[in-house]
Formats: sequence, structure tokens, C-alpha cells
Amino acid sequence: MWKRILGVVVVAGVLGALLWYSQWRAVPRTVSGLIDADEIRVGSRIGGRVQQVLVEEGQSVSANDVLVQLDPFDLVERQAQATYQLAAAKAAYDERLAGYRVEDIAQAKARRDNLAATLDKLVKGPREQDIAAARAELDLAKARRELAQSTHDRVSTALAQGAATDSEMDQAIESLKVAEATVTARQEALNQLLEGTRPEDIVAARASLEQADQQWQQLKNGYRREEIAQAKASMDAAEAALQIITKQMDELTIRAPADSVVEAIDLEPGDLIGPNAPALSLLDLNSLWVRAYIPETALDLNIGNRLWIYVDAYPNEHFIGHVIFIAREAEFTPRNVQTPEERSKQVYRIKVQIDEGLDRLRPGMFADVHLDERPPAGPASESTTNQPESGG
Repeated sequence: MWKRILGVVVVAGVLGALLWYSQWRAVPRTVSGLIDADEIRVGSRIGGRVQQVLVEEGQSVSANDVLVQLDPFDLVERQAQATYQLAAAKAAYDERLAGYRVEDIAQAKARRDNLAATLDKLVKGPREQDIAAARAELDLAKARRELAQSTHDRVSTALAQGAATDSEMDQAIESLKVAEATVTARQEALNQLLEGTRPEDIVAARASLEQADQQWQQLKNGYRREEIAQAKASMDAAEAALQIITKQMDELTIRAPADSVVEAIDLEPGDLIGPNAPALSLLDLNSLWVRAYIPETALDLNIGNRLWIYVDAYPNEHFIGHVIFIAREAEFTPRNVQTPEERSKQVYRIKVQIDEGLDRLRPGMFADVHLDERPPAGPASESTTNQPESGG
């Protein structure tokens, strides 16, 4: 009898201990979710007609890979035109910067010196030698006139006596007229030399010299700073125009901004793409995260807490992540996450950035996120030595 009573007490004690252990042992807190990735929507700032589609849906691409090539239309010709305009503007700027040619400056100086000599000659007037020469020319003309007059008188007398002909008389008269005209011309020339240079001629010569001197100084000093600045502004404007077209040419090639997977694309050669409109969608594999929902009792999590993540594809491994988002407002749990009884409970959405295993994990995998400071006991916790630290 006593043995039966003792056995009953022992069994009752064991059952009580097991019940107490089941009530007080730490149960790991785990929530389920889906692995997701950042979506990248790429397109062209200028748009255009599709020339080539180089990728397909589901294809993995690397950063800077060409995805879609657009038709350049008239951009090639416009780029060539802008290049020529830039070359012309740069040549004009270099010309302003270098100044005038040495030959142009020398030619302007020679013209200025020539006008200066002319003015000096006009100011000084005729030389004594010129006046003396003019007097000599006048005396010679007078002597020839006297000879012509004497010849005229002699022929006239001979004609009256019948010793000369009419032809000889005509020749004598002509010679006398020429001699008298020569004397008059020589007298006027001498008078001009004696009178000197007219004032208006000196004024005109001074003006011509001043103009030539200013032109020479302008060539010697080079272009003005304002002209150089204007030429540089024209060159900069031409360069900016070329850069704009060059950037537009770059927009004809749609490239992958990062290592990713083509999620959606519906383009064929000949299709039109609008400017600044998404042309295809990519998933960034360098940024994977788990979308999950936690109950109110798990709001002791903080941004930055490091957590363990488990996926069915690798049952004996866990991956480390950290909390990057906790919703401020509660919401109802999505139907594909919890049981029907728990769907009516309000939960808070969280995002857990995955820090390792990005080369093996894929968007769309189901994942379990362990919310405690230590991973649960078992093969999964013993398969890796990385232990995340708790804390915000």
C-alpha cells in the first residue's frame, strides 16, 4: 500500500515538474515573413524609339550592363553640329586671347609713319632748294618765251616781205603761245611754294595721322577685355550645348544601375518610350530584406537590433539581419502570414535588412525571424559561429 502511495506521489511530482517547466521555460519568439528586394524602375530622361532590347524577364544583370538601346534619331547630326560650333567658338576665343598678328601691327605702323612724314612735310613747307628750282624753271620758261617772241617777230617780218610761208608763221605763233603758258605755269608754281602749305591740308593730314595712330595702338594693345570675355562666353555656351547633347546621347542607352534581376519588361524594337517614364523594372539583389509583422508584446525591438533569419532552403543555417523599420501604427496581419485566430489581432509591420547570404537568398522566399537575443537551440544555431548583438 505504501509503495503504491509513494509511486503515485512520485508520478504526480514528475507531472507537476513537467507542467511547471512547460509553463516557465523560455519559448523562442518567431515571426514569419517574405524576403523582398528594392525595386528599381529604370528609363530614359529623353525617351525615344526602341532600337534593341538586350535582356529578358528573370535575367540577372550586372551594374552598367546595357538593357535597352534607343534610336538616336537626329542626335548624331546635332552632336556633330554642336562640335563644329564649339570648335569655331574656341578658335575665336583663342584669336582674341592671342591678339593681332605681328604682320598686321607692322603694316599699321608703316602706314602711320608714312602719314606722319607727310604731315611733317606739310608743316615745314617747301624747301629753299625747291623754291630755287622753281625760280630757275620760271627763268628758263621766260627765256624760251623771249626766244619764241623773237622768232615770231622775225617770221612775221619775213612773211610781210614774202620771205616766209604761212606755215612757218603758224609754227612761230604756236611756239610763242606755248612759251607764254609755260611761263604762267612756272610762275604759279613758284607762287605756291612762296605761299607755303594751306592750313586745311595740314588739318586733314593731322586727322589722317591721328586715325592711323589709333589703329596702330589698337592692334598693338590687342583685343579689349570685354571682347575676350564675350568670346569666352560664346565658347562656354557652345561647350554647354555640346554637353547637353552628349548627355542626351548617353540617355539613349538604358543601363542597369546595380547588380539586379529583370523583374518586368514589355518592350519590342520599334516601341516608343516616353521621357522620364519607367521602361522596365529591376530587383536590387544587393539589398534584401524581410517584411514581417510583430505583435504588440514584441515592441521591445529597436531600430538596429540584430536578429536571426531562417529559410526553408537552408534548414541548418541562419542568416544575420538588423531591423531598419518598425511601423508607428498598428494594422491587421495579412492573411498569408498568421493563423485565422491571429488575423484579427493588430500587429506592427517591420523590415529586417539581411546582412549576409545575399548570394544565396532570393526574393519571394518565406523566412522566419527569431526575435530573441539568442538563436533557438538545435542544429540551426550550431551551424554558424556568428552571434548578433542586441541593442539599438
